[in-house]
Amino acid sequence: MSLVKLKDKRTGVTYVYESESYWDKEKKQPRSHRKLIGKVDDATGEIIPTGKSGRKRGTLPDDLTDAQNESISEYLQVIEEKDEQLRQLKAEVRMLHKEKQDILKALDTLYRKYSTTE
Repeated sequence: MSLVKLKDKRTGVTYVYESESYWDKEKKQPRSHRKLIGKVDDATGEIIPTGKSGRKRGTLPDDLTDAQNESISEYLQVIEEKDEQLRQLKAEVRMLHKEKQDILKALDTLYRKYSTTE
């Protein structure tokens, strides 16, 4: 087994993987299994372990100050309010679209009725 370091060019974060090589009998080639261990801290060079699925959504880190937690909580509340407004507006757009289709259908019916009686 060996450690493999790969840098994500988009974020600049270097991830560390544990790599285990094995022989693939079907393809007759060497292959490897990689398991994520963590990421490298740029300042210290230490490997910071990452959880299996990362931080859970909606949870706040423990190392933030109360003011930062409150600010983030307010921000999340504003986002939830905006999401609700967006849902309401989308429902209104769907309703208006249906109403428009009904009006166009009625106009088409009237047009056909009066255009054929010439």
